[in-house]
Amino acid sequence: MTRALRALFLSILLMLAPLMAFAAPYAGFVMDARTGEVLFAENADTRLHPASLTKMMTLYIAFQAIQRGEITLDTEVTISSLAANEPPSKLGLRAGQRIKLRYLLRAAAVKSANDAATAIGEAISGSEDAFATRMNRTAAAMGMTNTTFRNAHGLTAEGHLSTARDMSVLGRHVIYDFPQYYNLFSRRTADAGVAEVRHTNSRFLDSYPGADGIKTGFTNAAGLNLTASAQRGQERIIATVFGGTSTAQRNAKVTELMDLGFNRAPSTATLQRPDVPAADAPAVAPMLLSENTGPATNGGAGKTVRVSGRVTRSLRPALRPALAAPAAVAGLSVDTDMINSVLAEAVQVAAVAPAPVVPAAPEVVTRISTSGGRHWGVNVGRFNSRYEAEKVLLRVALNEMSTLDGAVRRVTETTRGFDANFMGLTREGADLACRRLQARDQSCFMIGSEG
Repeated sequence: MTRALRALFLSILLMLAPLMAFAAPYAGFVMDARTGEVLFAENADTRLHPASLTKMMTLYIAFQAIQRGEITLDTEVTISSLAANEPPSKLGLRAGQRIKLRYLLRAAAVKSANDAATAIGEAISGSEDAFATRMNRTAAAMGMTNTTFRNAHGLTAEGHLSTARDMSVLGRHVIYDFPQYYNLFSRRTADAGVAEVRHTNSRFLDSYPGADGIKTGFTNAAGLNLTASAQRGQERIIATVFGGTSTAQRNAKVTELMDLGFNRAPSTATLQRPDVPAADAPAVAPMLLSENTGPATNGGAGKTVRVSGRVTRSLRPALRPALAAPAAVAGLSVDTDMINSVLAEAVQVAAVAPAPVVPAAPEVVTRISTSGGRHWGVNVGRFNSRYEAEKVLLRVALNEMSTLDGAVRRVTETTRGFDANFMGLTREGADLACRRLQARDQSCFMIGSEG
């Protein structure tokens, strides 16, 4: 080959390189979000690179961890060198820097920041590998049968694969399992602590009526991906595209699939929320419920305690008031797995964390109280399933037996979810219970008697 021909050949390759980089396999999927009914599928079960659609799972697990009390929005996360050195897109975090979890969530959801996603995973599970294990367990619990995760951000890695169907299933869970956080995915801009970030999907959100999320993704191996959702009246559609060749082409394809979905979906349908996957158990739980007694150090305080299944059994007589007859309260049969899980958490708290000290209110008596009747209650959260509400009620009851003694656990279903309430308290008792629970970072507010 002559030098001139070689130069021409190289020039052509350079011109074609951007197009070649985007030559990823195509897949498309459309779902009626209300029922999960499939409205369209093309290569929907082909395992492909999901790119940053992965971050939907990272954020889902973060929401789950917040709900379970494993971490809070205001937890300050120390950035590791691994997180700081992730390639773009990134927030620009530095190793050793401390930043609140809420800012990491915003950066991951809005800007699709890889450093933020890795930091979230490490904060929750301790390492990238451990977090990937939790991601895979959660995916399996959701029925995402063709998905395997290797990291929290979605950059190309061997075996890190998913499908258009599975990503739509995940998007549906994000919408219905955590509606209180879903607005993150439609914010055009967000304060991420160290910078204001802009949405990666603002073009589609601004151009398609009713669009309110969810997540974009891009790598050379994946092409341009998007899982999108839009609501019009009572109808909500989810569409996923893998392998877009440009932002404009991908958005046009998603628009086409969304229109198809709204045309095929019935105008009215009974909402059938997806089953909330069981929360991934903390690694300490099996130890707490094992038959082998062993020492557990009390947070480095120089005190050793024994925590085991025998300890939980020895606590049961004292815990009977808290464990008594959930069926009488919520019309449910007793879930022994849930009780054992909550017992494990309670034993862990009792072993390593003293009860918070709540300052006593000034004792000023001006008149005889008329609020001594047990007509008050406290609400400790709203959840997406009766099971989660009952589980939190049980955990709270175990951790606050003294102040909640005599209270009745009650799950109340509303149009927005399942309220977890303790009823049958005096006003003073409800106030004290809330102050003690808030000292433990448990949300709580007083409510009046239902009667």
